[in-house]
Amino acid sequence: MRGRLVLLFIIAGLLTFLFIFQNFVNTFWASITMMLFMVLYCSYMYVATKHQARKLRKNPPVINENYKPFITIMVPAHNEGSVIEQTVENILTVDYKNYELILIDDRSEDNTAEVIKGIAEKHENVKYLIREKDAFPGKSAVLNDALKIADGEAVLVFDADARINPDFISKLLPKLEPEDVGAVQARKVISNREDNFLTRCQDNEMALDTHFQVGRDAVKGAVELRGNGELIKRTALEDIGGWNNYTITDDLDMSTRMQIKGWDIRFCPDVCVYEEGILKYVPLIRQRRRWIEGSIRRYLENFWAVLFSKDMSLRVSLDMTAYIFEFILPFWFFSEIGFQIFRYIKYDENQILSSLTVSVFLFFFFLTGLIYSLRKYNKLKPLENLKQSLETCVYLLVLWFPIVVFIVFKIIFKEKTMDWGKTTHGQAKTEQPALVK
Repeated sequence: MRGRLVLLFIIAGLLTFLFIFQNFVNTFWASITMMLFMVLYCSYMYVATKHQARKLRKNPPVINENYKPFITIMVPAHNEGSVIEQTVENILTVDYKNYELILIDDRSEDNTAEVIKGIAEKHENVKYLIREKDAFPGKSAVLNDALKIADGEAVLVFDADARINPDFISKLLPKLEPEDVGAVQARKVISNREDNFLTRCQDNEMALDTHFQVGRDAVKGAVELRGNGELIKRTALEDIGGWNNYTITDDLDMSTRMQIKGWDIRFCPDVCVYEEGILKYVPLIRQRRRWIEGSIRRYLENFWAVLFSKDMSLRVSLDMTAYIFEFILPFWFFSEIGFQIFRYIKYDENQILSSLTVSVFLFFFFLTGLIYSLRKYNKLKPLENLKQSLETCVYLLVLWFPIVVFIVFKIIFKEKTMDWGKTTHGQAKTEQPALVK
């Protein structure tokens, strides 16, 4: 209820602003000001990224070879009998030896429990946990249960379809060592990107996310965990009380609560975790609905803590505020268009041109980010880069904007549910690689 009231307050404020904006302000120049702010903030992140890279080239960080904490690797699995064994075989190839692996069967209805028991019998450092059928649902509850039997000083979480290279842990650890760092996130890559249009767009979307995460890392902003390939200090976990059982996006909720407590989260673009992309549109919408709803709810539920945290740095607060506008923007956009259409129908003076200008700007804003990201991280040639950037930009706007508006109304008018919306693995047309170079 509190989150719903906060959201209603924000929407009321937004609509009041739009009314004033439409009646007392020159909307063209106001739109230009908003665009300028977005460009300046992204330019600030770009300059910070270049400065950080130049600084690291001049003074490479000294790696402490003695920092080898005992790590607990956790792999939650719900109906993952078809993929879990290959995933474990891949994880066990890591060149880091100071670890244990906990496989968790979360109320599966297939043969997952039998498979992970068989794996544990073969390997001394593999443990398993079989959750009862009436156990509390959700990935957070799964991980909290596993934490009770974990011995690690740090926890590394993988999805049941994850693939990594042998040096994954050893390359992440240096970023985790500093005292104020609570967690590190690896770059996510879609392993079956060439299966179809959707998987290709998802991989390009991950490249864009990497671009923004790198920028947020460079400005010491609100870097976020992504659920798969996240390495977390146990002291940070205990400080925030573990995972939140009542969230549908465990990673995003944890990111915000860690930052409220003053913990820094780092991003490592040079270390990749490979996962399956979703092949069909309906399951993709279901997954994105969960991501967006969880992302909005974690801000609403932690609204006052974000505003009044004594431990959160000013940079993180400003970066988090800028990020929140990504969710306000679609609602603002549709409200603005609605105002203009209403005025046009009534033959009132309108600023449809200004609205169209903002629409074109938003398209090119995302397009520019995609062109840069696909060149840097996916190494596409210029013409192919432009083609894929254009199609991914359309994919993002068509997918993201309507879902955000839908979720806003869902939060206002419907009760919160714990619909985890599990993603089905093992559907890829191309075989998951055992090791990826």
